[in-house]
Amino acid sequence: MNEKLAISTTHPIRARLYDYPCFTYPWHYHDEYEIIYVEEGEGECLVGDSIVPYSKGDLFFFGSGLPHSMQSPSRCEGMPEQCVRGVNIQFEKDFMHYSISQYSQFISIRNLLEESSRGIKLSLPRAGKVVRLLKQLPLAKGAEQIILLLSLLQTIATGEERKCLTTPHYTPTTSILKNERMEKVIAYLNKHYTEPIGLNEIASYIAMNPAAFCRYFKENTGKTLKEYILEMRISYACKLLTGSRMNVSQICVTCGFDTPAHFYRVFKRLIGMTPTLYREQME
Repeated sequence: MNEKLAISTTHPIRARLYDYPCFTYPWHYHDEYEIIYVEEGEGECLVGDSIVPYSKGDLFFFGSGLPHSMQSPSRCEGMPEQCVRGVNIQFEKDFMHYSISQYSQFISIRNLLEESSRGIKLSLPRAGKVVRLLKQLPLAKGAEQIILLLSLLQTIATGEERKCLTTPHYTPTTSILKNERMEKVIAYLNKHYTEPIGLNEIASYIAMNPAAFCRYFKENTGKTLKEYILEMRISYACKLLTGSRMNVSQICVTCGFDTPAHFYRVFKRLIGMTPTLYREQME
């Protein structure tokens, strides 16, 4: 879903505290940058081609056009007690564009914004400077809010250990998502790509016959449905190979492959090396 935010050149920042029973907003993207700080809560974050856990103290930074969704555990649904609380900050794509792109003093912030195109995660100490700035932003107005945001970005850029969330092979799908029907297909695939997905199943999901769907999908993505799903699975495998201690056989099953032989064959064709060698080179 392409979310339209009430942000403009005259009102470039939207900062607020949130306090929900659970996260409910679906898979979406928007032109603006977004920072989500989780003061309380736990669950999973879907971002680009990755799924990463979150818990209290985590901060996520999503770049312009990066698809994402914060997911609460299913046990939170319908529970009256609080499940998630924190700070949400969104700011326009061209926020202080000339200054940040031209002035050498802003090079750290410029690099941070570029990194955010793949999604960033930080784990923050509760009493740290970043958390203090985050909590001040929703209460500030006018120039003070802009100064605080710049201070927040500079502090993150220069002083906090962070990691990128999407795999190195992730290809943004923003142009595809501008097509409403394709938006539904991509959202469905991002949720189910590690499961068996039949052509008839996904075609009926958007009310098309299988033959027409195959043509439609290839025209919009340049790939067949099978190729697209395999690339998603291999991207997820790359993420698990570098970010988990799972063995290759476990990763094969987790990513939706029926046999290790098929997994190895597809991985070597797309990445150019075996999963074991990929892990060794990324360590």
